[in-house]
Amino acid sequence: MTTQDVDLYPSRQQGTPGWQERLDPVLYRRDFENAPIEQAQLEHFERNGYLVVKDLFSAEEVALFRAELERMRQDEAVVHSGKTIREPQSHAVRSVFEIHRDNPLFARVARDERIAGIARFILGGDLYVHQSRMNFKPGFTGKEFYWHSDFETWHVEDGMPRMRALSCSILLTDNEPHNGPLMLMPGSHRHYVRCVGETPENHYRQSLRKQEYGVPDDASLAELARRFGIDTAVAPAGSAVFFDCNTMHGSNSNITPCARSNLFYVYNHVDNALQAPFCERAPRPAFVAERKDFSPLEIQPEQYL
Repeated sequence: MTTQDVDLYPSRQQGTPGWQERLDPVLYRRDFENAPIEQAQLEHFERNGYLVVKDLFSAEEVALFRAELERMRQDEAVVHSGKTIREPQSHAVRSVFEIHRDNPLFARVARDERIAGIARFILGGDLYVHQSRMNFKPGFTGKEFYWHSDFETWHVEDGMPRMRALSCSILLTDNEPHNGPLMLMPGSHRHYVRCVGETPENHYRQSLRKQEYGVPDDASLAELARRFGIDTAVAPAGSAVFFDCNTMHGSNSNITPCARSNLFYVYNHVDNALQAPFCERAPRPAFVAERKDFSPLEIQPEQYL
């Protein structure tokens, strides 16, 4: 039995919640002279579990991405593709998955060295796209997404062995304090919270709209918030938010007229490819978690205009 076969981060197996210290590095490379961004930024990511890099994409590029996002939201073939998630009550489009495979423009964005190059340095080598999607939180009706660690779900339901993955959110609208921006608990990525509750069959169908399993208990969340506080990823359109797979995060509902949208890519190191889920359930579908193609991403400069 290899270390990849051992469940190093058990969750949803006990009747009471618990904590475990992280077993994996956060920053996998330290040759900062070769880094694509400043050493201070990488140290911020290592310390806090997230990083906001402002103005990575120009206003013209953002306009191009938003136009394509709007086209997809109105495309009936996309809406009924089986890869589209809708809001629980209004049924408005909330997310469209696997954009790095189905959309030529957003496939190029996944390979763009401005984001993928940063991810490659942090993760310490070749990577692939574990998951991609466009997210849209409409004004007035955009619902909250409760506190959670992505890794808990990716480990239990997808079979991701170790904490060697991160997410990148490219902001296509200004993230303001009032329109439901991403909230993160800085430093929480060093503590793995074991959750309670057996995973239901086909849980993804509900969890992508409103998560009920893999949700930390209130006492753990209160203690994490007491220790580390809560930051909001407030930044202008064109910025990118990188956050570690185990950073506790969530977002409030959006009751303002100001819609919020982003492109979202999850990068995983090729040596951390998925195996059987760490629960007695069938794996989630490939559009949610890549299970076959772990070939290294061809990262390169991109020009869109």
